Amino acid sequence: MDPSEETALEEIDRALQHWRQGDCVLGEQWFVSRVEPERPLTIEASAAAEEGLENAEAEVRGFMVATQTCDLVRGCARRPYVEVCPLVEVEDAILTEIRRGKRPNYAFVPGLVGDRLVADLDRTMTVEKAVVARWERVPGCSEDDEVRRLALALARKRARVAFPDDFVALASNLAKRMSSKHDKNSEEGEALRSLREIRVRAAPSWDAEAVHIMFWFIRDDDGATPEASWPGHLKSWLDKVPAAGRFTEVEGAVLTLDDLTARDYVDSDPLDLDHLSTREQA
Repeated sequence: MDPSEETALEEIDRALQHWRQGDCVLGEQWFVSRVEPERPLTIEASAAAEEGLENAEAEVRGFMVATQTCDLVRGCARRPYVEVCPLVEVEDAILTEIRRGKRPNYAFVPGLVGDRLVADLDRTMTVEKAVVARWERVPGCSEDDEVRRLALALARKRARVAFPDDFVALASNLAKRMSSKHDKNSEEGEALRSLREIRVRAAPSWDAEAVHIMFWFIRDDDGATPEASWPGHLKSWLDKVPAAGRFTEVEGAVLTLDDLTARDYVDSDPLDLDHLSTREQA
């Protein structure tokens, strides 16, 4: 490598040292995607196919960096690429749903809340770090909690569990109950809003002929909901998932992360009640 090329790489690396996962660039940008000429699925793809082009371009409001921070700041000679997702503007009601994690195909970007811009996780494009180095960085997150929530949204998009169809049917009434009560000005609504995660374990496995289901309703430990109220809430939730079919036992517990063992956590799956779907519905 000649000295001038080495210097150019060093300049790119320096420019990216302050970039973090979730940071954005705003302004006119173009999302490029490969076209399937025999079956174009978007307006842009159809236009490109008619012109005989292999790629379609769509103008977007900007991009959010999806690449992990550790790979962003790594030398571009070894890691030259960055994944980005286009930013799209949404209505206030949709923004609220995205912020609450109810639309896993989008990521809430705290730094852009005033512009109602979110990251469209269904579309990902790879660009060279040299391109990102020329962008004006707009911070996406300012606090550690925001960073963690964004990382969770990105992981959730790619790692959602495909539960068996008969379990989806079993849990459907629980999903409806929690969805209808979540925003209510009630004790149950407050309890639901204080849940940080729901996890479920199938023993001995999801494919077994007889399965024992265990739900863990993991609550925040801020004490907003009285301790005495949780047993009643737990009973009403479990009443919505009675044992049926090969799910011979259904149990549950409300606890904090400090109460859940590491073994129980890794042996269970996150339950996304808002987006349970069968293969036919997906």
